[in-house]
Amino acid sequence: MGRSLGVRQWLALKLFKKLRQIRRDEHLLNTLFWECTLRCNLQCRHCGSDCRVDSALTDMPSQDFFRVLDNEITPNVNPNKVLVILSGGEVLVRKDLEDIGIKLYRRGYPWGMVTNGLGLSRQRLDSLIRSGLHTITVSLDGFEEQHYHIRQNKQSFERAVEAIRMISADKELKSDVVTCVTPALLPRIEEFKEFLYSLGVRRWRLFAIFPVGRAAQDMSLQLNDEEFTYMMQFIEKTRKEGRIMASYSCEGFVGGYELKVRTNPFECHAGVSIASIRVNGDISGCTSVRGNFTQGNIYKDNFWDVWQNRFEKFRNRSWARKGKCADCSMWQYCEGNGMHLYDNDENLLVCHYRRILR
Repeated sequence: MGRSLGVRQWLALKLFKKLRQIRRDEHLLNTLFWECTLRCNLQCRHCGSDCRVDSALTDMPSQDFFRVLDNEITPNVNPNKVLVILSGGEVLVRKDLEDIGIKLYRRGYPWGMVTNGLGLSRQRLDSLIRSGLHTITVSLDGFEEQHYHIRQNKQSFERAVEAIRMISADKELKSDVVTCVTPALLPRIEEFKEFLYSLGVRRWRLFAIFPVGRAAQDMSLQLNDEEFTYMMQFIEKTRKEGRIMASYSCEGFVGGYELKVRTNPFECHAGVSIASIRVNGDISGCTSVRGNFTQGNIYKDNFWDVWQNRFEKFRNRSWARKGKCADCSMWQYCEGNGMHLYDNDENLLVCHYRRILR
């Protein structure tokens, strides 16, 4: 285990490498993130976007997004096969979500959202479901003490828990919970798993906070290598239990834990099958990727032309074989980790593979 690959993993990664190249060559768009706002109702310690409670922040007008969707994307895709995910900021601060949702639904696009749950009442959820809501992710970062430490709002835990109860009870809605695993949560993570299960959660994504945005200034949120390895072991054990489908996020290659902490081997889909439109119109891979990898802007460029003819650094990672990656034996399977883990000088911030101790 640890960094070493078993025979089954080695064979799977060899095959997956070929499939990955095919996907890059085809770059079929299947997920589109729309960062529809940077406004938020919380001020989280780990926020990668540095979002804040500020009424002066301007949302992207929905008509600007739908202009691009109707004229530049829809003619080139099957809408039924492209999931549109509304992100922020906190998407629930927008009052026109239902209008946006029904317009997406009528165009044939399944749509979803990521939320902290603070503004998700029963009435609002029902309204969103009537507008075609297909998927929803709620963030919960531990019990009340751990969640409050990150979210800094006394109501945030209770409201997120109630949101999770509601979405988990709706069997027509595809839902999951995402958790930022911190050193404060780790000693109680088994107990927390049981708590989530009692709420009805059956899909749970875990990740370690990466040093971007506010999180870069708060080392108390960062797992050390020992803690990171324990998290891998916990996820593997939870998956074997079969009661709740825990998975490690797509942020990095994890050596001997590949296929044990998630269903498929590591692959960064940003710029390959995932695109994003940021609140200022910038076109990129996923919304977690830094601004220096921006490929265009919807107010100046044709989205589909950008998708088809740019994104070179996302689809050909040879530029990333430098520094700690230069002579790494796992390069062919990892290719430099997730795109969101590069700084403004295009240097890798975190290598998950080297963090694994056993």
